[in-house]
This record gives sequence, C-alpha cells and structure tokens, in this order.
Amino acid sequence: MRHILLNLAVTIDGYIAGPQGEYDWCFADDDYGLTAFGNRVDTLIMGRKTYEVIVQYIDEWYADKTLFVFSRTLQETPFKNVHIVGDEPVSYVRDLRQQPGKDIWLYGGSELVAAFRQANAIDEMHLSVHPLLLGDGIPLFGKGDRTSFDLLESVTYPSGLVQLIYGRKNQGSWDA
Repeated sequence: MRHILLNLAVTIDGYIAGPQGEYDWCFADDDYGLTAFGNRVDTLIMGRKTYEVIVQYIDEWYADKTLFVFSRTLQETPFKNVHIVGDEPVSYVRDLRQQPGKDIWLYGGSELVAAFRQANAIDEMHLSVHPLLLGDGIPLFGKGDRTSFDLLESVTYPSGLVQLIYGRKNQGSWDA
C-alpha cells in the first residue's frame, strides 16, 4: 500500500511560510535529499494556495508526477498531470493510496496537513528545519490531538539545515 509522506521546509519556530505565504527563506543551495525523495513518489496532493505558489514550476519540476489539488473554488487547470478535486481530501486519498503506484507526497498547505493530521493519516514526516526564526507566519501544525512519531533518521547539513524524518507510531490504521 502507498504511504502518505509529508515533506516540508519549516523554521525553528514551526512556520512553513511567512505571513503573506512567502517562502524566500528556504535554502536552495543544495539538493537536501529532494532528488531521492522525488524518486520515491509519483503523486503529490496539495491545497489550492500551495498550487498557486508552485504553478510556475509544474512543467519544470513536476512534469513526471500526478498532482491532485483540493479546492472548493478552483475549477480547471491547463496542465494534463494536474487534477482539481472538490471532494473531501482524506477520503479521496484513502482510495487513491489503494491504487498501484509509488508513495504520495503530502505537499501542503497547512489546512490539508491539519486534515491528515486529525485523521492520523501521515505515515512519515520529512521536515527540513531551517536555522531561522520567522516570528510570524503560517504554522506547520495548529491545534490537534497528541500524535507520536518515531525518529527514523536525521541528517545535518553544513548550512545548518537539519532534516528530521519521523515515522508514525502504530496507533491504529487510518483506513479502519
């Protein structure tokens, strides 16, 4: 069965973007394991706001992936590999992960991450912690129930970025 993998950049103080959605603080001077991670997935799921941030890169970075954008307002896209979905995300992805393929990248944003967190549906978290404090912005996690993860790996880079990879503890299947 395909796994749901959250992979995001995050600041020390827990933000995934600045107050206006800016991500100019993200390091782009190294691969930081993204190529290997990208080879592990063939599908990305994201919300409309995240899609609008990456739309300019779809042909360059995501041409070989299938993207599902969950939106109540977006109706169409010019990309053949992008599908707009108006259904409830967790139920839709529950069915999607039963289909053949590689793992699924939970790309963002915070509302979608919150829905998957609440459903205990994140199998792994790959958090690239950037060594800075934003002080304000869009938090990775809002309020929710306590959820435990096991540390699977940590990688420290010369830039000060630390990648933490966590696996969900066996707390019951979210497919149940």
